[in-house]
Amino acid sequence: MSSTLFDWAKMKNIQKIHRVLYAIGLGPIIGRIILLLTTTGRRSGKKRVTPLQYEKIGSDYYLGAARGLNADWVRNIQSNAQVELRVGRKHFYGSAEIVNDPSKFADFLEVRLERHPRMIGLIMEKAHGLPKHPSREQLEKLAEKEALVIVHPVR
Repeated sequence: MSSTLFDWAKMKNIQKIHRVLYAIGLGPIIGRIILLLTTTGRRSGKKRVTPLQYEKIGSDYYLGAARGLNADWVRNIQSNAQVELRVGRKHFYGSAEIVNDPSKFADFLEVRLERHPRMIGLIMEKAHGLPKHPSREQLEKLAEKEALVIVHPVR
C-alpha cells in the first residue's frame, strides 16, 4: 500500500483525539510521542494546530510529513516559518526549516525505527508498503515523496 492510498480521513479523527487529550491535561503522557504544532494559515492568517509524531534530536524537534509538501501544515510553514510547539507541559516558539535532503530524512527515520521499532515498523508496512525494517536505500527513496521539517526552538 502506498501512502497515496492511505486513508487520511481516519487521521483527522485521530488528530481530534490527540487535541482532546492535550486539552484535558494529558499532555505530559501523550507528549512523549505527540506534540502540537501551531502554524499560521497561509491564506486565512488563522492559527492552525496539528498534532504530530516527533523525535527530539539534540535541542531540535524533527517532524516527518507523510503527505510531503502537500501537507497543509508544511505549506503553512513555507509561507511563515515561525511556529509554536506544545510538547507535554512545555510551550515555546520555534523557527521551522523544511529539509529536502533524502539522506537527512533517512537519518531521521532510522532514529525513529531505533526508538520505536514496533510502531514505526507497522507504519512502514501499513502506510508505505515497505518491510518493517526497511533498508537505507528504501528510506531514502521514501524521502522523495515525504518532507522533513526541523523546528529549532527560539530561546
